[in-house]
Amino acid sequence: MTALDENLSVDGYVDADRARWVPEGSKSRERTPFERDRARLVHSSALRRLGAKTQVLGPSSDDFVRTRLTHTLEVAQVGREIGKALGCDPDVVDTACLAHDLGHPPFGHNGERALAELARGIGGFEGNAQTLRLLTRLEPKIVAPDGTAVGLNLTRASLDASVKYPWRYGRGPLTKTGRPTHKFGVYEDDLPVFAWLRADAPEGRKCLEAQVMDLADDISYSVHDVEDAVVGGRLDLDVLRSQVERERIVEAVETWYGDAVDANGLHDAMDRLVAARLWRPGFDGSRAALAMLKDATSQLIGRFAKASQKATRAGHGPGPLTRYAADLVVPIETQAEILVLKGLAVAYVMAPRELEPLYHRQREVLADLVRVLADRAPLALEPPFAADWRSAADDAARLRVVIDQVASLTDVSAAELHARLVPPPRR
Repeated sequence: MTALDENLSVDGYVDADRARWVPEGSKSRERTPFERDRARLVHSSALRRLGAKTQVLGPSSDDFVRTRLTHTLEVAQVGREIGKALGCDPDVVDTACLAHDLGHPPFGHNGERALAELARGIGGFEGNAQTLRLLTRLEPKIVAPDGTAVGLNLTRASLDASVKYPWRYGRGPLTKTGRPTHKFGVYEDDLPVFAWLRADAPEGRKCLEAQVMDLADDISYSVHDVEDAVVGGRLDLDVLRSQVERERIVEAVETWYGDAVDANGLHDAMDRLVAARLWRPGFDGSRAALAMLKDATSQLIGRFAKASQKATRAGHGPGPLTRYAADLVVPIETQAEILVLKGLAVAYVMAPRELEPLYHRQREVLADLVRVLADRAPLALEPPFAADWRSAADDAARLRVVIDQVASLTDVSAAELHARLVPPPRR
């Protein structure tokens, strides 16, 4: 019998799931440990900063488009409903969803790639590994008796649910090319808490709550990025009726997301989406058109969520499904339809954006900040990071501290700090 089997309660969770990395003693019984986890996320500074971080389009580009924060809130709503339907504790799923993008740096995935290159010699940079670092080290909330900061000190169940890629760099599943995926969920110096939160968990397997979070993220950004693109005038959904444009979408999916679904499966998915008649031709920006688009968004979310709930429940009874009692089943048809929406966003928004001068300038800003902060540390660092820098054991650890500070910045604060610390080039 493992810790996951002991003291099983009616909600499907055990005492070990409610344990914290650093014991905190007795708390009020008015809230469950999982409710307290969620509250800690809601009140965290890291969550607030997402309001000024890029989702797909920058926060300043339009007052309609989604930021990382609005995207996160939408993921939490979708994930909570899916999890609740399956018997997961809604607060565990909600907490994982609220946490899932905390580690992303300024300028979205563009910034993530820039920091990954800058941190190549110290174990890389990955937004999901940075999320774990924030939750267990950087976010100020709980300090251990020995003075060590332990972040929000969430329960084991909530921490495990937030780990999207439960493996170290280079230890993940193999891709079609035979190489491990570039995604990973923990840096080397965070392995002790990672080992604790993964106690008795099957190696490399995500808990059900993490799988729900992952699906909610896929659903939300695939549907909502398309909605933003339509409203922003970058995409007309009539392209799904054009054979030439369909090929462009298939190519975008294969280039960015691989071949989990083949071209025929993607074309079939486009046929189903067109046949569903979720939107009418043309979009003129009127209230009626906006309402129609919002209704289509809601129907797509419900379509994907219900299909996965039904498929998952098909192999299990009516009781609560928690942690490692089941795996989430996402029908291949649903996967294909989600990929089509992702392909639309890539083909008409994300890929063209990479050719814009601003996109390259953002990478330069982060590279400049890492260089200048490293040169002027610890004086140029914020007090918490300056303390980390002083206690770092070697140059690699000190560079990781600098990366931590740069990753914590928003799009706006990164630009402002760069303007203050980096003189403009002489002409």
